[in-house]
Amino acid sequence: MSEAVAAKTALTAAPTTRGDLEVRLRRGAETVAVPAIALGAAAALFSLFLLLLGKSPLDFFALVARGAFTSWFSLQNTLQRAAPLLLTALCCAVPARLGLVIIGAEGALALGGLAAAGAGIALGGAPGAIVQLAMALAGMAVGGLWIALAGALRHWRGINETISSLILSYIAIALMNHFVEGPMKDPASLNKPSTHAIPDAAVIGTIPGTDVHWGLAVGLVLCVVLWLLMSRTSFGFAARIVGGNLRAAQLQGLAVGRLIVIACFIAGACAGLAGMIEVAAVNGRANASLVVGYGYTGILVAFLARHNPLAVIPIAVLFGGIVASGGLIQRRMGLPDATILVLEGIVFVAILASDTLYGRWRIFQPRSAT
Repeated sequence: MSEAVAAKTALTAAPTTRGDLEVRLRRGAETVAVPAIALGAAAALFSLFLLLLGKSPLDFFALVARGAFTSWFSLQNTLQRAAPLLLTALCCAVPARLGLVIIGAEGALALGGLAAAGAGIALGGAPGAIVQLAMALAGMAVGGLWIALAGALRHWRGINETISSLILSYIAIALMNHFVEGPMKDPASLNKPSTHAIPDAAVIGTIPGTDVHWGLAVGLVLCVVLWLLMSRTSFGFAARIVGGNLRAAQLQGLAVGRLIVIACFIAGACAGLAGMIEVAAVNGRANASLVVGYGYTGILVAFLARHNPLAVIPIAVLFGGIVASGGLIQRRMGLPDATILVLEGIVFVAILASDTLYGRWRIFQPRSAT
């Protein structure tokens, strides 16, 4: 009798299992197809823009591929540019799980890099590992607190987090410039105001066999860790409830304010760590080179990845390649650096417009049971 019951249960459960698998597959296909269509539409619009300038779209995209992926040198350059994008994209992706649109990664990166440089200079005589750890903690703490402020303003004062994080970003950049050009300025840095250099022992080295610094590995690990946090833990489950229905979360007794502030702190800590890595692995000191648009490009990466920390990885590499090819495009086609920004802007608009496509195509909808 038990075998008969088990067989009947298996027969009734199988369609459900197959149905669940079909739903996941169709949703996964839609998640890939819609951004791909948006990228294709953006490429078409950008091609029209190039044609209006009298330039060849084919030459442009061929140079992007050549400058980003076709050689070991260009691939390493791409991965180097992708490293900060991984972290700044997480600054936008993590709060998005709670329904927050945080766009202040640029400011958190700048302040995190400044704090890291200050810690490195202050601990110049300590062992390199201790200095690096102190720099990382300083950058993450300052960046985390800066973005957490936007989350706190959102929850307790009802201030829109998108506006507050953007304004805070401008304030952060102004503060960084003030300290770099004032109290923390190295008198020897005449043409480009900078802080004193961090000690050589605190410089982050490269991954063996490559010219890519260890910041790439840090970014990859954090993408995986935060994916696990947001999809496999009670914190992530609670965050998704808040993002799905704030009122329901409050009725369930969830500490909404604490969840928002913690998520924003984690997000800002990622951007602050990106600033620390730029100081310790690329620039060797804090200066205006910290503000080159990684925070803003990270927003685009996060939206294109649908705020999935794992999907951030390939998208960050793609845009790292686009950024890395900018110099080659400028030399070969005579286009200004802003051309890359135009491309990124068109992609961002296309991604935002593509949100209306979700749930509209029958091919991606599960078939009704008969």
